[in-house]
Amino acid sequence: MTNPRNWLPETALHMGIGDNPGAATRVIRPVPKAEWEQVAATLTPQARDWLGIQNFDASPGTSAYAPDDDGRPGDLWLGISNSGVTSDFAALAARAPEGHYKVSDVANLDTGAAALGWALSTYKFNPGGENRAASAVLHLPATSDVSTAINRASSIRLSRDLVNLPAQDLSPERFGAAAQAIAAHFGATSSAIVGDALITEGFPAIHAVGRAAAEAPRLIDIRWGNPDHPPITLVGKGVCFDTGGLNVKSMAGMRHMKRDMGGAAVMLGLGAMIMSERLPVRLRILLPIVENAIAGDAMRPGDLIPTRDGATIEVENTDCEGRIILADALTYAIEENPELVIDVATLTGSARTAFGVEIQALFASNDTLGRALQDAGAQTNDALWQMPIWAGYRGRVSAPTGDLLNMAPGGYAGAITAALFLEHFARDAQNWAHLDISAWNDSARPGRPVGGEATGLSAIYAYLHQRYG
Repeated sequence: MTNPRNWLPETALHMGIGDNPGAATRVIRPVPKAEWEQVAATLTPQARDWLGIQNFDASPGTSAYAPDDDGRPGDLWLGISNSGVTSDFAALAARAPEGHYKVSDVANLDTGAAALGWALSTYKFNPGGENRAASAVLHLPATSDVSTAINRASSIRLSRDLVNLPAQDLSPERFGAAAQAIAAHFGATSSAIVGDALITEGFPAIHAVGRAAAEAPRLIDIRWGNPDHPPITLVGKGVCFDTGGLNVKSMAGMRHMKRDMGGAAVMLGLGAMIMSERLPVRLRILLPIVENAIAGDAMRPGDLIPTRDGATIEVENTDCEGRIILADALTYAIEENPELVIDVATLTGSARTAFGVEIQALFASNDTLGRALQDAGAQTNDALWQMPIWAGYRGRVSAPTGDLLNMAPGGYAGAITAALFLEHFARDAQNWAHLDISAWNDSARPGRPVGGEATGLSAIYAYLHQRYG
């Protein structure tokens, strides 16, 4: 798989959303379960019989056909819930036959939620990279809510594509090029510091992690927005593949390590969302991109890694490399004193053991920020759970020789001690949040197929929109 991909955002039709309801041939009739008996009483006996045979009772996400005038499948009834329209339309899109659809009454429907569910459910990873139009198209009025939903779905699908790509097709060089292509599409500026230039430019920790790989490590710096708007910086961990280094992972542990760049994928998707919606912020995105490979010049346990901050990192375990590259990136981010810094990383197995893949661990420099992000996650069905940056554990990342250990000895509080490690480099931030994410669905749910997922993207964007929009 060596063909270059098209990294331009998908169109609405690629995601199965059209804006000409008159073109639709099938009508979807959404109905809440609480209203079904009243609605069913108004139907013809033939329609009630048809729907009864299909055991339709308007439970959220269920659907059934009513007969048309010729006794063939006609209107499609869909059970919805007031808070779950996105998943209800996602469930329908997953089984809808090829064709064009419209909604009977958009005045009483959250069309943005319907568009989002449909667009997320029509996602299917295509290794070849061509954008293909969806076979089932939902036609909705061209409103601002629908437009925002399309932008959100496009951003999530971009992040999914990046995570789903095999490492052979998303090496550090290709990931960096993809990030810069996306930046150019939105009129953003970008730069890359590559290979030995990382040392001369003051990013020795990023270089140390990636120097053993066939392709050089790099730091991508993307900037967009009005200089007069509030400055925010997004930082994403971009480990294109993680062997574990000399502390090599087990076979099972290494199987899906193509997703270890999930933090960078989410931040790039979030950046696309911010730029497509023209959120009034001065945006900066920093993506340290490496491969944690095994070779003669790979970092070793016990090595002392210098950082941009000046602190030295003593390597306890080469499989805890993500926090090392984030150390330099966070230091660089805070040098410009942005109003807000958020980093996202597939950082610890501890967070996944505690929360699984559906809830993401959240750490924040203050409770106001943490609560606001957690609330935004609840509002967008993108669950975050705030964890404590417990000062009592700070000594566990103190190094016997260097300043910081990259892994606390023992198996306790791994996600918290990783956050404490990062806190050292984010200590001067006005506001800082860290998300320890899965970037993955291990089982299918409506609109969320197995594979790469933009965990945290919707929650962070909702928070930013509330704060700045």
